[in-house]
Amino acid sequence: MMLSQKLRLAALATAVVFFTSGAALAQKKYDAGASDTEIKIGNIIPYSGPASAYGVIGKTEEAYFNKINAEGGINGRKIKFISYDDSYSPPKAVEQARKLVESDEVLLIFNSLGTPSNSAIQKYLNAKKVPQLFVATGASKWNDPKNFPWTMGWQPSYQSEAHIYAKYLLKEKPEGKIGVLYQNDDFGKDYLNGLKDGLADKSSMIVAEEGYETSEPSIDNHIVRLKASGADVFISVTTPKFAAQAIKRLAEIDWHPLHIVSNVSASVGGVLKPAGFENSQGILSSAYAKDGSDPQWDNDPGMKKFYAFLEKYYPEGDRLNASTVYGYGVAQTLVQVLKQCGDELTRENVMKQAASLNDFEPDTLLPGIKINTSPTDFAPIKQLQMMRFKGEKWELFGPIMSGQLNEQSSFQ
Repeated sequence: MMLSQKLRLAALATAVVFFTSGAALAQKKYDAGASDTEIKIGNIIPYSGPASAYGVIGKTEEAYFNKINAEGGINGRKIKFISYDDSYSPPKAVEQARKLVESDEVLLIFNSLGTPSNSAIQKYLNAKKVPQLFVATGASKWNDPKNFPWTMGWQPSYQSEAHIYAKYLLKEKPEGKIGVLYQNDDFGKDYLNGLKDGLADKSSMIVAEEGYETSEPSIDNHIVRLKASGADVFISVTTPKFAAQAIKRLAEIDWHPLHIVSNVSASVGGVLKPAGFENSQGILSSAYAKDGSDPQWDNDPGMKKFYAFLEKYYPEGDRLNASTVYGYGVAQTLVQVLKQCGDELTRENVMKQAASLNDFEPDTLLPGIKINTSPTDFAPIKQLQMMRFKGEKWELFGPIMSGQLNEQSSFQ
């Protein structure tokens, strides 16, 4: 009897140790900005100033997180989205980043917009070991996990996009004379360098370069000088306000070059419609996301979810605006990362999970384009497809392409 009692007590002690150890292993881990009930996400975007057209992205993201919260949150936690305006001003971005980290104590800063603004806050956030996740800019510098392990991009790099246009011109207009209008900052210069790299020993095709400042009210004089250079190809490396101005100005001065506009300003609703569809015919660009203005996607399962989201959570959102599509896709990517984090909502694990995305497909990406990352690859989206504006919508053509310079391409 005594032996039997001793055995029962020993078994009970073993069970206590086992369950206690299991509880310890399953213990939740949090950094600032996370708790049993909440995940605080910071965001910096130009709701005012020369790039205010991008404010739609922040509003779309807020609406998407409202949707997630209404559906129960992420692993039972609600997202608190704190979004501040920096007016596309780097000093203001620094001020807002410090406020988000030191006062609001967010877990991470998500999809802050603009190459100049993100450049201004990158060293600060990396020193503080705060994720600067899925930045809204295609500068190639965001894919540098060795030197900046807390910063990651999302969209294809500007250099990759420029490489694709260079390939197109070398095949379709090898004798062309190229005039480039570019924003005089890291965004524009990164793109211009990519174009020259893509043209390689034919970079002399570029006969004129005009850099503009975002403080300029108009880029009309730059357009006139580019026309005077004799260029018959015009590449517009601009944000939406200036892209629309350029399209209008080309029509006013009766200049009809082959016109390429960078992806960030290829929005039908945000750029081409205000500039005039009659002025936008034949413009070329590239895409990695589906176009909400194109009826070919009306029965697409992913876009049906997107349209249902707009109807219920963001009825004022414009399905024609590429920024609305963009905001939805990148917000969906962040939600996937946070789901993968489980109960370990530390800044380190956020970056670990962001660098562990495998063939993730947001609802709004073009078929065949998938998100993949690794500890040595901080460039989630690497592919694009060329497109031409016709009527009131973009028409895709050619293959899905990466921006690798050694990739052979064909166009239709």
